[in-house]
Amino acid sequence: MNNPPTLCQAALDVLGQADPLEKVRLSINYANDWEGGIISIIGKEKSPLRPARPSKPELLSPSHMPRRSTGKNGRIALLHAIAHIELNAIDLAWDIILRFSSGSFSDETPKDFFNDWVGVAKDEARHFEMLVARLNDLGANYGDLPAHDGLWEAAIKSADDILARLALVPMILEARGLDTAPKTVVKLISGGDKKTAEIMQQITDDEISHVAAGVRWFEHICKIRGLDPMPHFHGLLKSRFRGDLKPPFAHDLRSKAGMDIGYYDQVS
Repeated sequence: MNNPPTLCQAALDVLGQADPLEKVRLSINYANDWEGGIISIIGKEKSPLRPARPSKPELLSPSHMPRRSTGKNGRIALLHAIAHIELNAIDLAWDIILRFSSGSFSDETPKDFFNDWVGVAKDEARHFEMLVARLNDLGANYGDLPAHDGLWEAAIKSADDILARLALVPMILEARGLDTAPKTVVKLISGGDKKTAEIMQQITDDEISHVAAGVRWFEHICKIRGLDPMPHFHGLLKSRFRGDLKPPFAHDLRSKAGMDIGYYDQVS
């Protein structure tokens, strides 16, 4: 019988898988193995610059993405865009494990750190499955439309610093998803698409815990390094993020994630 992989070997395997459905399958299986104690060693492997990607969708810069239409085609475009975000999110969860592993548990990254991000990877894999199934219901597939590469650009900008990664991805980009989700759900319901609305609500509920993990580990590592979390976050926002954090903000959802208003709304 072969020995189980280390967690970093599992992460590297997922990142090296171009087929989205196989990436999902591996993510769920490895997450279950970690949760069940079959995988128990963290290990250390070299991180790839980029994850493997399928030939479709075509990746464009955000400024070159076509405007979304309305009606059924608009829903397909919305689902496709979010599915692409969730596929990137699978890789981002495994990448934070792989890229910032010291080879074993540490004060900055104890076992609970890895528990959280393995759980995030599993959630994102389930989200992608649900979104692709709904696309199929509507006669579409992932890869039918172009997508942008903004999420992985954030990963590259934060590849050298775990605090920058936690700030840019869960605390800025994923938190922004919380801001836009409630209006999206309401719009879907008013348009008669309760099924898609239910999927979006489930994703939103899970994403609260993902943002919470980002805040929790950002503040934990800042404390260990003797940094004041809020000013350090603002410094990373200024140096690593293009643009400003603009309202409207979903204060209630951000609060559920443990994010103090001072992180994102200096006017209030």
